[in-house]
Amino acid sequence: MNNRNSRGTQTDAHGFNAQARDHVRRLRLTLAFTGIIFVAEVAGAAFTQSLALFVDAGHMLTDVSVLVASLTAAVLMQRKPDSRHTWGWRRLEVITAAGGALVLLFVGLYSLVQAVLRLTGSVADTVNDPVMLLVFGIVGLLANAASIVTLASSHGDNMNVRAAFLEVCNDALGSVAVVVSSTVLLCTGWDGFDAIAGGVIALLIVPRALKLLRDSVRVLLEEAPAGVDAASVVKHLSGVEGVVAIHDVHVSAVSSDLVRLTAHVVVDAHMTVGQSAELIRRLTTCAAEHFPVSIEHCTFQLEPADYEDECESHLDM
Repeated sequence: MNNRNSRGTQTDAHGFNAQARDHVRRLRLTLAFTGIIFVAEVAGAAFTQSLALFVDAGHMLTDVSVLVASLTAAVLMQRKPDSRHTWGWRRLEVITAAGGALVLLFVGLYSLVQAVLRLTGSVADTVNDPVMLLVFGIVGLLANAASIVTLASSHGDNMNVRAAFLEVCNDALGSVAVVVSSTVLLCTGWDGFDAIAGGVIALLIVPRALKLLRDSVRVLLEEAPAGVDAASVVKHLSGVEGVVAIHDVHVSAVSSDLVRLTAHVVVDAHMTVGQSAELIRRLTTCAAEHFPVSIEHCTFQLEPADYEDECESHLDM
């Protein structure tokens, strides 16, 4: 049995589709490009003693982690949930992203300190081989360009691929900084520009690491995603025909691309089964289409208007 998701993509009964398989293929290619450049930059940083290249290698390490998380999530999210993993493996994406953010934050802060020490002369700032530094920078830039081309056509499909696309775009900026640093060093012989370039890359890293960590923690704390909160859900769904009142509303994200909603909906005591089914359909459609973030997994408990009175009468017996 086939159906269509909210984006109109053809899927089978278990959620497998050609688009998901294409995402896995593209992420694998991007991870291969990024992994090769990470190894090359680590070797290059050790050989040239370039802070800019070292910072970019640290940046690449975090990007490898994010890409691994994205790829793992893309593969595991195709598996059917079971009796133990009722949401499948979706949360693995968030946990890995949080770990990557912590590593990225450490690398960024450490690199900022090193940049200050080198610029002030507290630590010697000597690049051994500017030519090799330029070579590593160009190779990294070419690999990042290949990754951008690989993900460009699908980066708007979901948050997983979009995050990977942004990662490789930022990698490209880091490689540009390495190329500029080595070029200035070759032309002027001034080692200090390498420390400046490393500091600039680090300044780009720290805010992004904090944002990634914040977003991961919000999901782990089951906060409502940006653009959706319980008050806005109650206000909108209360206007659906057949709804008397709504209470006990909970909105949270299971992963970056799955938002869930549970709510108790008070309805007319004389509503028929058919009318109840139609009301649930309307509520589900509103939740999926009205808000900035589509709420794809909804659970509505319908309660007749005299439900609380009946509960109280049973408790008094």
